[in-house]
Amino acid sequence: MAVVKEFTLPDLGEGLTEAEIVRWLVEVGEVVAIDQPVVEVETAKAVVEVPCPYGGVVTARFGAEGDTLDVGRPLVTVAVGSHSDAAGNPVGSDAPSDSDASGGGADEGSGNVLVGYGTGTAVARRRGRVRAVDGSVQAAVSVTEVPVAGAPVADGPVAVISPLVRRLAREHGLDLRDLAGTGPDGLILRADVERAVAAPAAPAPAPAPAPAPAGEERVPLRGVRGTVADKLARSRREIPDATCWVDADATELLAARAAMNASGGERISVLALFARIVTAGLARYPELNATVDTERREIVRLPAVHLGFAAQTERGLVVPVVRDAHTRSTAGLSAEIGRLTEAARTGALTPRDLTGGTVTLNNYGVFGVDGSTPILNHPEAAMLGVGRIAPKPWVHQGELAVRHVVQLSFTFDHRVCDGGTAGGFLRFVADCVESPAVLLAAV
Repeated sequence: MAVVKEFTLPDLGEGLTEAEIVRWLVEVGEVVAIDQPVVEVETAKAVVEVPCPYGGVVTARFGAEGDTLDVGRPLVTVAVGSHSDAAGNPVGSDAPSDSDASGGGADEGSGNVLVGYGTGTAVARRRGRVRAVDGSVQAAVSVTEVPVAGAPVADGPVAVISPLVRRLAREHGLDLRDLAGTGPDGLILRADVERAVAAPAAPAPAPAPAPAPAGEERVPLRGVRGTVADKLARSRREIPDATCWVDADATELLAARAAMNASGGERISVLALFARIVTAGLARYPELNATVDTERREIVRLPAVHLGFAAQTERGLVVPVVRDAHTRSTAGLSAEIGRLTEAARTGALTPRDLTGGTVTLNNYGVFGVDGSTPILNHPEAAMLGVGRIAPKPWVHQGELAVRHVVQLSFTFDHRVCDGGTAGGFLRFVADCVESPAVLLAAV
């Protein structure tokens, strides 16, 4: 006998509590195997496919594409047990035991919903079932209306006998139809009126919202955009940031990159060169690779550099993280940045790719602008900004010449250091840009 099992949205990790349905990968009535992906969802971190831990026939899907579900809410129901596929082979070989049928196996699964997250017991914050949008099996929601004893009647005669009760209500501006009588058959007594007089007045209803102007559009802050908004707002509230700038002649840096790429092997990107310079600068100024524990009022200096870099995608701004950037060569940094950039473009970044950064590199020059005062990526304490590299008049070796100039900005948390440290770091970065030999001395 088939048993219908409900598969709920699992905990996707990193503190995520909801996900938006991007695309269904199965139809109602379709046979699915254990650990077969059934839906593609977008969390605040990434787009992921969610595999179902049960094998059988899909009997219902919950939620339409574009709907947002909380963790623990139903995704699909699967009939497991006696069903067979088109070839006559049984599906759902994990036939339930008697204990499963009685609910004891409701929390069992393959354990492979998402690598690193598992299919454990669903979160207990379920607020009710989501309507099944299609399929022969509908989610049953049992709602029982419980009558309230002594509820007031909207129409008809008022259950009042005593003129004293009527006068008392009139003197205090009470409508007897709004009162619930506690006497026999709902009779309104003097005590009911006195109780209503002593009760605090109900708050006035909130005014109706003004109608939206013609042509106004409201876009929900959810998914990646909602997470970015929350994080930037928190950063602006909590972190006393400051920014300093410097212009640098990047001509020699570009020449060094051209020489590296001419020698064959892994091509080196400009962003990778700046990443290498940042890791060298943090080795000299390690106090910038830090965060602030506000509850304990402590600066936490971090031993490893996990370098994030801002990337603009169709789904919004994301910050992939190059882990252990301080241990990688320039070629290794270039390869990893390239991999993460491609994953960001295709929406294949995992939550781990987007978390754990300690410092951010922001290349806003790709937008054709020179400078910016970016908001720190909370809870990080430092961000290097790189503007466009453009030919400009520049005094070089005592003569006016056209050189490739870049504007660098450095935004930092003023709680972790003073301006002298931030200025020293930015000056070191500019020196490496202008004379790459300085970088060789630092490695």
